[in-house]
Amino acid sequence: MYSIDDHVPVSIVIANYNYAHFLPRSIESALEQNYDHIEVIVVDDASSDASVEVISSYGPRIKACLREANGGHAAAFNTGFAASHGEIVLFLDADDYLYPNAVSEVIEAWEENTAQMQFRLHIVDENMHVKDVYPPAELPFDSGDVTSKLLQKGRYQTTVTSGLAFRRSVLDTVMPVPEQEFRQGGDGYLATVAPLHGDVTSVEECLGAYRIHGGNHSVFAEKLGQRARWRIEHDFRRLEALSDQASEIGLEMRDDAGLHDPVHLEERLASICMDEAQHPVASDSRLSLAKAGAVASLEMNASRRRRAMLAAWFLSVGILPRNMAKAVLSWKLVASSRPQFLLRISKRIRHAMG
Repeated sequence: MYSIDDHVPVSIVIANYNYAHFLPRSIESALEQNYDHIEVIVVDDASSDASVEVISSYGPRIKACLREANGGHAAAFNTGFAASHGEIVLFLDADDYLYPNAVSEVIEAWEENTAQMQFRLHIVDENMHVKDVYPPAELPFDSGDVTSKLLQKGRYQTTVTSGLAFRRSVLDTVMPVPEQEFRQGGDGYLATVAPLHGDVTSVEECLGAYRIHGGNHSVFAEKLGQRARWRIEHDFRRLEALSDQASEIGLEMRDDAGLHDPVHLEERLASICMDEAQHPVASDSRLSLAKAGAVASLEMNASRRRRAMLAAWFLSVGILPRNMAKAVLSWKLVASSRPQFLLRISKRIRHAMG
C-alpha cells in the first residue's frame, strides 16, 4: 500500500520511567531511522532519576512530554499519542531500541487493511549483546484477520510493545488505554483490541532490540508465583476489554476463552503450583489446568514436536509431586534454573525445529 516515497508521517512514542541509563540509545535509534518523515515523542512518567536531563539534552530534535505524576504504562501511551500526528504510530519502551531500517520496513510491508504491524526483536542484555529472538522463530506469527482466534482463545501470536506499529485511525477508536487497569502492560491492551478493526501484518525480520535486565517488570526470576499472578490478572483485564470492544461492533467472545489459551493456562498452572494459597482462581486444580493446557497445546500453530513437548510438560507439572512439579516448572520458565543437560537438549530441539 505504501512505499518509502509516499511521505507517510510516522510517530515514534518512547515511554520512559527511570531508565535514564538506557534512554539515550532508545532516542538515538528513533532519530537515526533511514526514513525522513518521523516525529519522535518522549514521554517521561515523572521519573526520579536523570531522565529529564537526558530528554532536555535533545532540544527541538524531539517532542518532550513531561508528566507531573506517575501514571504507569497506559498513561504514558495516552500522553504520547495525544501529542502525536503520525498516520502510523510506534510505541517504544525506553529500555529498547529500533534498528535504522525499522520504520522503512514497516512502511514497505504496510497493507491496505493493516490495523497493526508486528515484527520480531532481538533479545539483548544490558550491554546490547544479542542473546535470542523474540518471539522465537519457531513460533509463527498470526497474521491477517485474527478476530476468530481472539474471540475463541483471547490471544494470538504477537509480540511486545517495541515490536508493534498501529494505524492511527484504529488507535483513535480504541484509545485511550484504560489507565488504572493497565498501569503495566498497556501494549497487551492495544495488541488485543486493535486487530478487531483490521488485519495484522507481520514482518519476520528483527527490526529492533528487546532488552532483558533486572529492572524489567516482566522479570521475576526468583518470584514465579508473583509473576504468574500478575499475568493472570492482566489477562483477565485484557479479556474484559476484548469482550467490551467486541460487543460494541456486534461480536461475541467465548466465556471460557482463556481456557483455550496455552499461555494463559501456563500462568494459571505456575501460580497454583508455586503458591496455591494466593492463587486467584479458587476453582482451579493442578490436574484440571494440566489437562486443559495439554489439549490447548495440541491445537497451537506450531510444529508437531513443539506441540507434543508442551502438552507433555503440562501433564508432568499437573501429575508429578509438587516439589518435582515446581522444578519442571522453573526449568521451562527460568532458563538460568535449568541443569546443563537440559540446556543442551533445549538447544538441540530448537535447532531441529528451526
